[in-house]
Amino acid sequence: MANATIRGEEAAHFGALAADWWDPKGSSAMLHRLNPVRLGFLREAIDAHWQGDSRGLRPLAGKRALDAGCGAGLLCEPLARLGAAVTGVDAAAENIAAASAHAAGSGLSIEYHCGEIGALDIGQFDLVCSMEVIEHVADKAAFVAALADRLAPGGLMVLSTPNRTAKSRLLMVAAAERIGMVPRGTHHWDDFVTPDELRGLLENAGLVMGTPRGIGFGLAQGLHLSDDLALNYIVTVTRG
Repeated sequence: MANATIRGEEAAHFGALAADWWDPKGSSAMLHRLNPVRLGFLREAIDAHWQGDSRGLRPLAGKRALDAGCGAGLLCEPLARLGAAVTGVDAAAENIAAASAHAAGSGLSIEYHCGEIGALDIGQFDLVCSMEVIEHVADKAAFVAALADRLAPGGLMVLSTPNRTAKSRLLMVAAAERIGMVPRGTHHWDDFVTPDELRGLLENAGLVMGTPRGIGFGLAQGLHLSDDLALNYIVTVTRG
């Protein structure tokens, strides 16, 4: 299992971006714009799944949360502020170092690990997140199976990923990388996963995918939740 899902070249690519991951105007600027959209979806999903008070400040109090493919902790820190005991896992040691340093500077206690998600002794979690990660792994079925193993009974999983469409190829790969919205080499269109493919991977791991929501982009709205799945989508997942 040690190298079942990690691609060395992908880990090296993202590790090289670690130093300015937290700069909202740096190489990860698009993630900074995307994060509030993902968090909005996450908060609605958390409240619906655990029937919590949508006005509560710490809906994850008493729960464990995992971010698989956490980068430098851009999602981990908001999850911690929502009350969770958070663990972040990433393939790049540089990202884990940057994440740990930023969390310490922010006064947050987050457990970070570098390595293969299926090989780490980290237990199970009430909430498992993996955002914009599955398109980068070597073995998608093994990765989904590892995520399933980390999901505690009654838990919630949230995944997001680009869709493999002509529109995503044009806008997310050709255009975005050419004009510098994302670093060159970030996306490989052939590795994008369609909703039907993701549903099949999840079903094979004993999981059930909810109705996907699109993440669209418009000049006036910026990144936003949408009914259009053509670029990117986000879904909830539970045990079957």
